[in-house]
Amino acid sequence: MIKVQGLYKTFKVAKRTSGIASALKSFYKREYTSIEALKNVSFSIKPGEIVGYIGPNGAGKSTTIKVMSGILVPDSGKCEILGRTPWNDRIAHVKNIGVVFGQRSQLMWDIPVLDSFELLRDIYRVPEQEYKRNLNKLTEVLDLSEILGTPVRQLSLGQRMRCEITASLLHSPKILFLDEPTIGLDAVSKVAIRKFIKEINEEKGVTVILTTHDMGDIEALTDRILLIGKGQILFDGSLNNLKSRYNSYSVLTVDYTGDNSIFDIDNTSLLSNKNGRAILQVDTKNISVSSVISHISNIMEIREISVEARPVEEVIVALYKEYQI
Repeated sequence: MIKVQGLYKTFKVAKRTSGIASALKSFYKREYTSIEALKNVSFSIKPGEIVGYIGPNGAGKSTTIKVMSGILVPDSGKCEILGRTPWNDRIAHVKNIGVVFGQRSQLMWDIPVLDSFELLRDIYRVPEQEYKRNLNKLTEVLDLSEILGTPVRQLSLGQRMRCEITASLLHSPKILFLDEPTIGLDAVSKVAIRKFIKEINEEKGVTVILTTHDMGDIEALTDRILLIGKGQILFDGSLNNLKSRYNSYSVLTVDYTGDNSIFDIDNTSLLSNKNGRAILQVDTKNISVSSVISHISNIMEIREISVEARPVEEVIVALYKEYQI
């Protein structure tokens, strides 16, 4: 469905130092520096996949999305989506994609949300029945009925993002590009949007490419991760494999009865122990969690026990450190 091969993209950025003299000099003679946003980026995505496209700020995530959506033309390389080159066949291409930029809006700022939807229906030439069917479904699932008559500028961030996602799906796209779709949202809005993305992927087979710094989005939605850093793809694999690779410890919480509070166990660290609850960090490279639980159960009565793996945020940080990005 999506094939990207050897993409390169360089931007020229004006260079100047601070001060009035530098400002006057740059007015007559401007100096530029070149920034390589993409350097030989290659990957492929199958129909129905949800792929997390991650990396630090300035890594090249948004540039890649803009190339794949046809907004930018690369310096060199190939990109084929549903048999088309995005920047050559843009009108035909956009009929099959939906794009949401968390910090950009495709809705008209001063008119009611529904009027923006009607305008997009005309732009995409969506048949009346299909438009009404999609709008009714999206309005119900994303809880938009009370805000359709509200100007976009009066919406909260969470409300606007739900409307942005609706706008990107009115024409029944096969591919959805999401660039920071939950940025700045409250927990309730994040959960609602994550649930909806999962639903359209499972029910309609919509392929989703998600760029985000929110590792909660990655863990809730994606099975596969593409890591980009300094304009290059550094890692392509499953989230589970990534967790296994960097999961060097687990956290064990033990609620116990009695006065026995001895937790001197090799390859574990006692993080806290009070009021009948002990929290231990287990070095899973050298000892299994089951062995630690077995040891504890032999020396005291356990009321309840829980195990938490290393947080996905720390796993991603470890990945960044490995690739020095």
